Amino acid sequence: MEATYSAEEHFERGKDLLAAGREEAAFEHLRAAHGLQRSNAKYASYYGLCLALVERRFNKALELCRAAVKEEFFNPELYLNLARVHLAFGFKAEGMRYLRRGLMIDPGNQVIRAELQSMGQRRDPVLRFLPRRHMLNRLLGQVRRRLGGGEVDPMAEERMA
Repeated sequence: MEATYSAEEHFERGKDLLAAGREEAAFEHLRAAHGLQRSNAKYASYYGLCLALVERRFNKALELCRAAVKEEFFNPELYLNLARVHLAFGFKAEGMRYLRRGLMIDPGNQVIRAELQSMGQRRDPVLRFLPRRHMLNRLLGQVRRRLGGGEVDPMAEERMA
C-alpha cells in the first residue's frame, strides 16, 4: 500500500472495497485512514466495522463505533455501521435498534431500509392496544400471515416501545 495517500483517499478506497465485499483489503485502507486522523468519527466507525468483520474483535470494534456515534450523533451512516457490528456477532435486537435510530435521523435512507428489509421486519400487531405476545395478537397474526395481508413497517416496533 502506498504511503502517499491522504487519509481521505485511504478512506474512500477502503469504503469502496468494503462495499465490493473485499473486507480484508478495505481493512488496510481504513486502518491507515484512522491512523492518520484519529479524531475523525467516520474513519473510526468504518475502521471499527472492518475490525469486527476481519479480525472479529467485537469489544474494540464496538468501542470505536460507539465513540463515533457519540461524536456525530446526527450521522445515520454511523448508526448503520454500529448496527452491522452487532449483527456480525449475532446481536440482532441491538442491530435493529441502531438501524431504527439511523432511520429516525434520516427516514429516507435507502441503505438502512434495505438492511431492515433483509432482516425480515415484523408487521404491526393486529390489535395494537394489546402486547405483541398476547394470545389474540399471536392468533390473529398467524391468520393474517396465512391470508397474505399487511405491509411491513420498519418503524412498527419503535412505536410499540
